Amino acid sequence: MTEMRVKGYYTEQVRKEWRRLVQDAYHRLEFQTTLHFLEKHLPPTGLILDAGGGPGRYTIELATRGYDVVLLDMTPANLAFARRQIKRAKLQPKVVDVVEGSIVDLSRFADNTFDAVVCLGGPLSHVLDPHDRDRAISELIRVAKHGSPLVVSVIGLLSLLIVELRLFQDELEMPHFTQIRDTGDYIGDRGFTACHFFLPEELHAAFADRDVTILGMVGLEGISSHHPKQVNQLAKDEKRWATWLDTHYLTCTHPSVVGIAEHIMIICRKM
Repeated sequence: MTEMRVKGYYTEQVRKEWRRLVQDAYHRLEFQTTLHFLEKHLPPTGLILDAGGGPGRYTIELATRGYDVVLLDMTPANLAFARRQIKRAKLQPKVVDVVEGSIVDLSRFADNTFDAVVCLGGPLSHVLDPHDRDRAISELIRVAKHGSPLVVSVIGLLSLLIVELRLFQDELEMPHFTQIRDTGDYIGDRGFTACHFFLPEELHAAFADRDVTILGMVGLEGISSHHPKQVNQLAKDEKRWATWLDTHYLTCTHPSVVGIAEHIMIICRKM
């Protein structure tokens, strides 16, 4: 039921999701910050799994940078769109495969297959069942080679509550608000699809006591979270924007900043 709801939602959102990460300076923060940390932790070359990679924005970026990439997503419309973009970019030799599947079951891939595994933008947030989330994390770890990085980003709970305050105060009277607030779970019946919103300590705990070393956590929008108008205006001034980006990268790993970010990223290395 949940998987079908998520798949239906993203079938209708393919082009919007493709544009989302580059549509303006504010949304590019998520994309640029993710790439900033990938540059620090990915190996120089190798085979990368882009798990839950949607219409292929990160697949194409990684392939452009010389990596071999496997794109996996459960929405056929995303994969069809990604194949067109890959062909347009002439990256077919670098995109080893484009496959339909769920991050909950990566059994098509053998243990220790990939030189890095990324799961970016929130695929893990769309797994509502806690047992399935646990299995998805185990699968993402299993298919990574020993010593390889694993980078996962999710959607933050505290950020969502701030959005409710800013934009949807009428929803505070509705039962789904307290359900989200108290459990992080949203079944997807109003505007967005089924989603589990994470607290940072919950995400950290989900990867602790596993076959990984946790290297750090990042608030991808950082202290710019929930200020799109101000960020987009600031980005028009090249000098000030450069100073702000430096400030962003200096602060986006601070625990308090991680907690309020729209997207929270955890960086691990398989032991």
